[in-house]
Amino acid sequence: MVEMKPIQKIPLQQIDLSDEVFSVNYLPDLRSLLSSIREWGLIQPVLLRKKKDRFQIVCGFRRVSALMELGHPEIESRVFEEKERSELELFSISLHENLTARGFNTVEKAIALDKLVHHFRIDRMDVIKKFLPLFSLEPNEKILMTFLSLARMEDEVKKYVLKESVSRSNIRMLSAFETEDRKVLIPFLSSLKLGENRLREILTLLDEISRNSRIKVREMVGRPEIEAILSQGELTSSQRTERMKKVLMDLRYPRMGQVEERFDRGLKKLNLPSGITLRHSPYFEGKELKIEFEFRRIEEYRSIVASLSSLADKKEFEEMVAGQLIPSAPPLEKGEEN
Repeated sequence: MVEMKPIQKIPLQQIDLSDEVFSVNYLPDLRSLLSSIREWGLIQPVLLRKKKDRFQIVCGFRRVSALMELGHPEIESRVFEEKERSELELFSISLHENLTARGFNTVEKAIALDKLVHHFRIDRMDVIKKFLPLFSLEPNEKILMTFLSLARMEDEVKKYVLKESVSRSNIRMLSAFETEDRKVLIPFLSSLKLGENRLREILTLLDEISRNSRIKVREMVGRPEIEAILSQGELTSSQRTERMKKVLMDLRYPRMGQVEERFDRGLKKLNLPSGITLRHSPYFEGKELKIEFEFRRIEEYRSIVASLSSLADKKEFEEMVAGQLIPSAPPLEKGEEN
């Protein structure tokens, strides 16, 4: 048992920091740990493995880094002999120790699962049944593949996933893009500050445009009209995203601009009085129309109601309701939630 091993003081210079077989750390924040050690000292000894004349860290990478930064010469440790446990047993001990002490972020879970599959060669079904529940993940192959794909993606993607708390469905969408596209895509997405739903919409549009028009994502992001939107610092995040979506919708559905012009021409012919607004569904994704009106006095209300009643007699209005001015473009595909 780990807890029965005696505590030894091991010189930090004898610990091999380059050996990260058991490490799953990603962007560790040492500030709170450093503060704790300064005030209370090291509370929990690290776990090391004797390896020839050096020591390998099993559990405690953050603690070792913190003590080195603080200038300590040695660290309290519990030590395994080199042949005492298998690497897989030691890795499992490390996972359980860390889960008890601090837990893992999304990228660290991906790194751990990737090591189990590709370094320790554990059968994927065993990883699904035994280790996914350990990380509070649903035990199915789709979830495993999502995290394995994240582990192999670029560092920029991993940082973005953590910073924006990207969902698993959007991680899967990011994994479908080429490496060079992702490198350009992440700064682009970061500048838009997207929520989950908007991120899914933008990724879906980029993927569909790329597949249908055979345009690389990196080429789309570099288009002048997109760069112009990104350069307008006075726009709010919401305004920038809406304008970006309109550009992408025009690329996805080339007829969109023509239909918008037809709708506007029909709207002008209706000659609606002030206070009445007629709108189509966003990006013509639906067939519905929406009428909004404003009034302050009862007389204005009566006038507006009379004007609305007369709309039914106008040919242009009948065409709009019949859907003749609205395209039959397919709606955006919706991503999965889990």
